[in-house]
This record gives sequence, structure tokens and C-alpha cells, in this order.
Amino acid sequence: MSTFRAPKGTEDVLPPDSRWWRFAHRAFDGLCERFGFDLTMTPMFEDTEVFARGVGGDTEVVEKQMYTFTDKGGRSLTLRPEATASVVRAQIQAGGVATTFKGAYWGPMFRYERPQKGRNRQFHQAGVEYLGSASAEADVEVIEFGWRYLEQLGLSSVELRLNSIGDPADRAAYDEEIRRYLDERREALSEDARRRVDTNPMRVLDSKADASIVADAPVPLDHIGSPALSHFDEVRAGLDHLGIPHVLAPRLVRGLDYYNRTVWEYVPTDYDAAQSSVGGGGRYDGLFEVLGGKPTPAVGLAMGIDRIRLAAPPLGAETALDVFVVVVSDDARATARRLVSELRSDGLRVDMTDRPRPMKAQFKEADRRGAGHAVIVGDEWADGSVTIKDLALGDQEVISNKEIASWLRTR
Repeated sequence: MSTFRAPKGTEDVLPPDSRWWRFAHRAFDGLCERFGFDLTMTPMFEDTEVFARGVGGDTEVVEKQMYTFTDKGGRSLTLRPEATASVVRAQIQAGGVATTFKGAYWGPMFRYERPQKGRNRQFHQAGVEYLGSASAEADVEVIEFGWRYLEQLGLSSVELRLNSIGDPADRAAYDEEIRRYLDERREALSEDARRRVDTNPMRVLDSKADASIVADAPVPLDHIGSPALSHFDEVRAGLDHLGIPHVLAPRLVRGLDYYNRTVWEYVPTDYDAAQSSVGGGGRYDGLFEVLGGKPTPAVGLAMGIDRIRLAAPPLGAETALDVFVVVVSDDARATARRLVSELRSDGLRVDMTDRPRPMKAQFKEADRRGAGHAVIVGDEWADGSVTIKDLALGDQEVISNKEIASWLRTR
């Protein structure tokens, strides 16, 4: 009988690697609370038009990568390839954004791509959306959020690449110029690029297959109007004020059509992979209208958790449990189970075996589970004392059994 395996382009996350994922999730959630981004949860599938319209009909995501299916009611639905369009749809459905709204999400996304290092068909993103603000300060705050998140996860060598693609009128004028440039070189372009020359020429800047041709192409930053340029200057000044270094990336356009003005990416400089960016974002002031809502300025980012995991340093000596309770005899088992419950109520991470086992086996289990200490419950409990062992150092200490929680908190 054949053995089932996870579908191609997906991965199981199991201990001990799942400890890093829990750490990353908690770091993200804590940062969201400090920055004031509230949790936003949307369905993992949407009406296909949410993405076809929102992301852009002639983007590679919509043309080639979406998991689209027809349900039993005859409706065309798509597993979300990204979350921004879903968040905007949800806000429109809820009545729109009255002033400003700051939301955050975490979850799986789906794109049909050729799996490789840092690129899966089911991947995980964490992101924030700052809705209702046209201020450059909103751009700076969202960019800072991603920068601080990578800092918390230990990525110390990261390059922030920054660009502006201007306003819609700037984009229209630039499209004409880049189209002329590319049309003169049409025969040397890839098949996808030749098609996009007529429909969406700026997308060709994002084509790795045509990198040598676009290397000398005109860039959006040289063709943006005064309002967009002033906004971009404010963003750069804001980052400088916070001490966040950045480099200009004049050919950076991102892969989704809803962006305008500021766009950026975070790229670890010591991470070697075809998919080198671990996150990025941009401003998308027109997306609400595209999806049927009222004009609402907005800016957001998405962080690729799978890619960050590959680029991040290991957690080191981080323990999974504060303490593992080791039971000397069957007579002490009920006492040990009550102690586990009490310590958990005190906020400590505690566990014990689910059945009587030899002490040696219990200590092996404690090591396997990543416990920092072992509390040994035996005959001395009746005298008001208990032995605690540091599992990393091997040191033991006898203390009052009433002081276990406070003792552990000081270690």
C-alpha cells in the first residue's frame, strides 16, 4: 500500500522547527500590538474577480498562478494568492474606512509556481495594512514595521530597497516611453515580455528573463510628477530620521498592479536564493475604487515567513518548556498532576508523561521536549520540599514545594 505524502509545493511544519514558527508568530503579534495594528481575518478563498480585478488581469499571478475552481453552486472561487485585496474587500463590505484603519493578518496563501528554495505553492505571509491615510508618515510606519520585525527575528544584514512609481498620470506617461524603448527591442524580448509591451509595459522591468534589455531602460523614478516626488522625499527623510538605511532601486516595480507611489523590498544580503526578497510592500491608493469602494488611500506590506525562516538564524538555547515534572512513584502521580495544573495556571510552560514510566525515560522525554528544568516529585513532597534540576547544567537544588513558580521565574 502506497504512503501518502504532502502535495508538491507544500511543507509540513513539525517540532522542533515549529518552535521557530511559534516564535515568529508571537513576535509578529507583539509588534502589531505595539504599533496599533488590529487582527484582521478573511476567508482563504474569494470570488475570483476580487483578485482578477484587484491584483491585475495581466499580472503573472492572475494569468498563471491562481488556484481557481468552480464550486457546486457554479461560482468561480480562488484560493487567495495574497491578502491585500481580501482585506480591502472586507473593509468595503463592512462599510468602508471612516477615518483610518490599521489591520494585520497572518496565514497561508496559494500560488501555482514551480517549487524551489523559498517558493512553495502553499506559503505563509504576515502583513499589515494602513488604510485611509495619504500621508508619507503612514508609508514610513509600515516600512519601519517590517524592518523591526526582521530585527526581532535576528536578520541583521538586510538591505531595504526603495522606489517610487508615481501617480496614475505619471504611470501613463511613463508607459508610453517604456513602450517605445521596448518596442525597438521587441524581437530580443521573451515571449511574456513581448505580450506585455502592449498591455502593461512597466511589468517588463520585473522580468528576470529580460534583465539585460531593461538594464538601460528608462525608469519610473525619473518620470514622476511633483506631488509623487515630494511624497517620496518625505518618505526617505522619515526613514533617515528613524535611522533606517535604504538604497534606491529605480527598477523596482513589484509584481502586482495595484501599487502606486512608494514601493519597497527587504533583501537579506547574506542569503543566497533565487527568491531573495523576504518581504515588501507599497502604496495602493486606487484599490478601493477598483473593487467598488469609495476612494481610500492605503499602504501595506507582506512578509514571506517561509523565506524569512530560511534566512533567519537558529533560536539557540530557547526552551520549549519551562519545566517537566518527573514522578518518582505511582503514589506521587496525583500530586504531580495537580502541580502541573497549578504551574500552568501561574503562566508557566509545563508538562509530564501521560502514564507511569521509569525516571530515566521521563528525563529523556524532558530533554526531547526541550525543557529547561525538571521538578522531581517524590517522598520529600510530604515534608514540604522538592528537588529541581537544571537540565542544561545538571545542577540540582532542594527548595520549598510552595516556591516552585517563584523560583523558576528568577531563572
